[in-house]
Amino acid sequence: MSTTTPAPTQIQPYLFFQGDCEAALEFYNKALGAEVTMMMRFKDSPDQEACPGADGESIMHATFNVGGAVVMASDGMGGSPRQFEGFSLSLSAKDKEEAQRYFDGLADGGKIEMPLGETFFSPCFGVVEDRFGVSWMVIVPSPEMV
Repeated sequence: MSTTTPAPTQIQPYLFFQGDCEAALEFYNKALGAEVTMMMRFKDSPDQEACPGADGESIMHATFNVGGAVVMASDGMGGSPRQFEGFSLSLSAKDKEEAQRYFDGLADGGKIEMPLGETFFSPCFGVVEDRFGVSWMVIVPSPEMV
């Protein structure tokens, strides 16, 4: 019987940008201060036969951190157009100023779905779809929610 404790279960978003992954990583660095912690291009894969026809310069896999959260990303294998539907990434900010900075950064070239403002559940909340089509809910958690 093993005495090691298994790692806790985690759910991490994995976003497929269909050719725009590198631009998205640069955008999230500028808008959110995201830090890329790993990036591999298809040409650098140790198993070239696993991805026939992939553009060698495209990003096979990347991870980036935003405020301690890990998000994974890729250009994918081509094919279907990029679609981010049925979910939003929720981004917590420490105060209204930080929320405004994140929101404005994500809105650059994107579309505001709900302007940033006070709600019954938060002193500052808004929804924006960034230029890549990813929906973000920016929120300053109310003390009751923390």
